[in-house]
Amino acid sequence: TMEAKLTCRDLLTYLQELPAAVLSNLYQHSAACLAVFRELPELSRQYIMRVLFLEHPLPLNMVSTWAKPNPESQSAHQKALSILQNLRVSEVLPLAGGQQGMSTSPVFKTNLKVLICGGGTSWVVPGHVGEDKHTRDMEFLDTYADKQWEAILNFLVGVKHSASEVSQEIVQVLQHAGLVCSSDQSLHPVISNLGFQFLLMDRSAQVWYFILQYLAMIQARGLDLIPCLHCIFQLSFMVLGKDYSTEGMTPPQFEFMQNLRQFGLVYQRKRSSKRYYPTKLAINLVAGGRGNEDSSGKRGYIVLETNYRVVAYTDSQLQIATLALFCQLQYRFPNMVVGIITRESIHQALMNGLTAEQILSFLRIHAHPQMKKNRPLIPPTVSDQIRLWERERDRLEFGEGVLYSDFYSARDFETVETYAKDLGVLLWSNTAKRLMVVTSGGHDEVRRFWRRQKSS
Repeated sequence: TMEAKLTCRDLLTYLQELPAAVLSNLYQHSAACLAVFRELPELSRQYIMRVLFLEHPLPLNMVSTWAKPNPESQSAHQKALSILQNLRVSEVLPLAGGQQGMSTSPVFKTNLKVLICGGGTSWVVPGHVGEDKHTRDMEFLDTYADKQWEAILNFLVGVKHSASEVSQEIVQVLQHAGLVCSSDQSLHPVISNLGFQFLLMDRSAQVWYFILQYLAMIQARGLDLIPCLHCIFQLSFMVLGKDYSTEGMTPPQFEFMQNLRQFGLVYQRKRSSKRYYPTKLAINLVAGGRGNEDSSGKRGYIVLETNYRVVAYTDSQLQIATLALFCQLQYRFPNMVVGIITRESIHQALMNGLTAEQILSFLRIHAHPQMKKNRPLIPPTVSDQIRLWERERDRLEFGEGVLYSDFYSARDFETVETYAKDLGVLLWSNTAKRLMVVTSGGHDEVRRFWRRQKSS
């Protein structure tokens, strides 16, 4: 059976799938416009700047002159225009004389002009005047974010006592995303194939994927996405270590922020507190879909030797449980575990939905500083063998076919076999047993030929 593969969409891909009405409402907020503009491909950004300050739409026959006539340039040109139209950032309008013209959508144009030229109102309310007697530094915020996020991951891998640290809302998101599934042997949900793949993603991609699934769950409940997306875009432009006020937040935005507290994206001392601090997870959130390197800020802890032995300098239950997904653990010490990568451990990981490249990427991201001095980083003997073990599962190729049997004579069998070979549709044959298999596509032609032979 084919295992489901977890794919993490980036911001632009996600927004292109939203209804036009949602995007129009979203662009009412300047933070959303800037976030989208910042994530656009370079060529799309250039096209927007070319028409942004024009009072009238630019005829499409003039727009077509922006690209050279060669296929490569035309392909890039069409792709840049397609992204802008799918995001409802640009629109095609009718002109006099039956022509059509390109223009930036009115709301997006107005807000982007303000962002470039200045003016407008502040997106967020800064912290209260005066010092916060409960002020938090960046070290505290980083520790808080790691603790909250690792509580979710601990629940995912089934670390004891982790269930009490996550809310029902988090469990529902994990279930909605398919990262956990119910089990007959356990009262608590257990990790799924997609959950195994999720664990091996880097931290920023994990958070982004989780938030996308949370937004999908909100949408499925029939709730409004706009306040949530506004909060996400605002947070991505905030300053780490600076406090902000909850004043001016709408009730839906405030409730959304309370959930972000549980995820570790925002620190608020208590629900009634008037100040909150964004964490590194929130500020790096929008960039998470681009597959950046691990943003957890922790130094690597894994040393991989040429004899397939893995030494991990850690006492983290989460890191040890993640390592055990593809490694057979042998010894455990107070601050170190030792394991070995075997054919069986890799096959088990592959059965759980992981791929060889995901395992190798995980080892690279979490490599110990001493190991990072090696060139190449991962010993070729190990990386090549892991890929070979993965290919062992792809030795058989499945295809539909039709079995032919009960031939009256060897001559009849050889006649049909030769015809099927000449057509290139013969998959397998056994002369002694007078059996052959032809492709589904060639079945009709071979059957007609055999009928003609029998009637002649």
